[in-house]
Amino acid sequence: MTEEFLSLSAEETRQFARKFAGTLQPGDMVSLSGPLGAGKTEFMRGVTEFFNCDDQLSSPTFPLFNIYEGTLAGEPVTLHHFDLYRINSPQELEGIGFDEYLSSGDFAFVEWADRFAEYTPLYTVTVTLDYAGNESRSIVIKRKP
Repeated sequence: MTEEFLSLSAEETRQFARKFAGTLQPGDMVSLSGPLGAGKTEFMRGVTEFFNCDDQLSSPTFPLFNIYEGTLAGEPVTLHHFDLYRINSPQELEGIGFDEYLSSGDFAFVEWADRFAEYTPLYTVTVTLDYAGNESRSIVIKRKP
């Protein structure tokens, strides 16, 4: 199933991400792709807002991944947010325990996931963000059947 959305602002991107997050189930693994500056971090801000994560979301480009604690229907949830932009090999992914985090049963969000095609079958949802003019962004969501 494919959904498409045109966002005209960063706030609309976050709003759409909040709605999207409401459709997720524990264990979902979300691939986030798109060029630099396309809105992946803004999208994740909306996701963390939905899950009531207290930590301020930052792009995990430098720390490689962040773990956010939040809630869903009053129950605690954990979000793993990876940024694979600076990862150069599957061996580096293994070194940070990528497989273990993905299979933890928590929510996983992976920016630049398309850099490592061997993990594509694991993702339950793919979110692609792209420029659609000035502040506008195209957001395409594909869910595995």
